[in-house]
Amino acid sequence: MAALITRRSTLKLAAGLVAMPAIARAATDKPYTIYQITYRGPTDVERGFRDYLEQRGIPVTIIERSADLDPSRVPGFVEEIRQIKPDLVYTWGTPVTLGTFGRASDADPARFITDIPGVFTMVASPESSGVVPTRDSSGRNITGTSHVVPPEPQLRAMEAYRPFKRLGVLYTSIEQNSLAIVNALRDLTAELGFALEERTFPLDAAGRPTTDNAAELVTQLADAGAEWLYYLPDTFLSTNISKVAPVATSLGLPGFSATELLHRDALISLISRYYSLGQLTGYKAEQILTRGVPPEDIPIETLKRFALIINMPLARELKMYPPLAMLNYANILTD
Repeated sequence: MAALITRRSTLKLAAGLVAMPAIARAATDKPYTIYQITYRGPTDVERGFRDYLEQRGIPVTIIERSADLDPSRVPGFVEEIRQIKPDLVYTWGTPVTLGTFGRASDADPARFITDIPGVFTMVASPESSGVVPTRDSSGRNITGTSHVVPPEPQLRAMEAYRPFKRLGVLYTSIEQNSLAIVNALRDLTAELGFALEERTFPLDAAGRPTTDNAAELVTQLADAGAEWLYYLPDTFLSTNISKVAPVATSLGLPGFSATELLHRDALISLISRYYSLGQLTGYKAEQILTRGVPPEDIPIETLKRFALIINMPLARELKMYPPLAMLNYANILTD
């Protein structure tokens, strides 16, 4: 496992998060049932979520299901939820969340879960993807958390490490969260003075993304003058990063990651820690389960503090070393 030298604490949960006493069910009572749907199986988010509830003394039974990278499995889970009638539904990622709860503008009770409270996590852009109208309130029976640092701080972190005038991005055109993030990047080009070079993964005859020419796409971005390759929280990209990152490195094109999952593939990352995000999601579940707070009254949030990670082995390989001042506050990946 890669060693990480922490220069500064990266997380402080909101005041009162662990100080508030839980109103959990008595030991003789039946535990709360949580139906949990992940995209690729359990992650550190789920570990943080479970640990938070355990530390708070909240008895739960978690029914774990995974889409195994296939969102078409979610309707089957929805039918199982209707049969089980859990106390809470937990979803991981934009495709799973949309498949379970639907869009705010089209939450058809015949197709989606609307009568059971829900909490989502790892949704990159809840508003733009249609999960919620605003982060202040979902306006319906769900709340949740987002893991993505806003685009502007990410771009400024890249600029602080290595100034650039052209940014490359490779993404999946059928992922709503990716489209929303790329749109946000476009909106910042004039203000921050950079050009955006875009490429999308091709779709096969069935409309599914493929990595058949991933290396060629990365080469095109490098040839177009991209000075960074932005690894946005795109599910297909994250799953197939081994087809992208080594090519970028061989071309001398540094990667920047917006998600913890890819921090070992990027030169630098500005991220929310998965485990801490799971704890924040657990806090929201606690409000729903033990305090009876309606989900629509619980705002959608991301963490208040983020981690800046420098991949020093990759810096040596690329011969792109960080500014000395950045070492005072960054986390250093050493091997």
